[in-house]
Amino acid sequence: MKCDEAVDRDLIKRIETNYLEISRVSKTFEGANGIYPAVQGIDLKIRKGEFVTLIGHSGCGKSTLLSMVAGLVAPSEGGIVLEGKEIDGPGPDRGVVFQSHALLPWLTCRENIALAVEAVFPQMSRKEQKDRVSHFLDMVGLTEAAQKRPAELSGGMRQRVGIARALAIRPKVLLLDEPFGALDALTRGHLQDELLRIWEKFGTTVLMVTHDVDEALLLSDRVVMMTRGPAATIGRIVPIPFRRPRSRMELVRQTGYQHWKGEILEFLYGEGDAKRRPGGGDLQKTGAPEEGPAFVSTTDNR
Repeated sequence: MKCDEAVDRDLIKRIETNYLEISRVSKTFEGANGIYPAVQGIDLKIRKGEFVTLIGHSGCGKSTLLSMVAGLVAPSEGGIVLEGKEIDGPGPDRGVVFQSHALLPWLTCRENIALAVEAVFPQMSRKEQKDRVSHFLDMVGLTEAAQKRPAELSGGMRQRVGIARALAIRPKVLLLDEPFGALDALTRGHLQDELLRIWEKFGTTVLMVTHDVDEALLLSDRVVMMTRGPAATIGRIVPIPFRRPRSRMELVRQTGYQHWKGEILEFLYGEGDAKRRPGGGDLQKTGAPEEGPAFVSTTDNR
């Protein structure tokens, strides 16, 4: 019995350490000009409750990788495992928030969230479902806007509904594809703070795509930096050492903040242009990019 208990503990520890495991994942697309290798040989292990951010040049496969974790796109090679089970399609164990809110325009805020809750928790009573929707509306500060439709909301409010809908189904992993990228700097800052508060409360595992270096530093436990495509891969992973809970103003005043920001920018503007040699091997420089990367810094605007 003791031996079985020890094996069970070891298994649980291993699953929680490699809660989300991306193993040798590659993806190619067929188009009019032939085969396009989007990402190649991606290896990444994410711990349970960890907040990991993907950052890189436009077209480096960040959203493709996120879509594969969501089960919306199948890998061409390799596999993705969540809590010991291979991902082979979409599922309620993964909540997704896109840059475009993807709300149903004819439904109210409450109805958009309720639709997801009813689909995932059909065993709940109507009261339990209603209470759950109310709880997540309140969590994102939209109780007063519950009966409004998306067209009546600001961009930031629509994204709040999307986050509430994703969290209301109690996902094992929250996937965020530049959820604040289309918002003005002030609104983006408010929603980053709100997301940080929600994550610290629930401890949901998060994989997020962003172009905002300051956003990555504020939110992340680790920042995964992608090389340029085609055949993009992970160039470097930076652990973010700042203690939690985090405050935006305290964070930017820390002496190490500019250092880590510089580390990320140096890679993205320099080694981020590296590509794999044909057949694998070490990374090598390929010269200056044809156009600058779309990275933004929002610290000075908040």
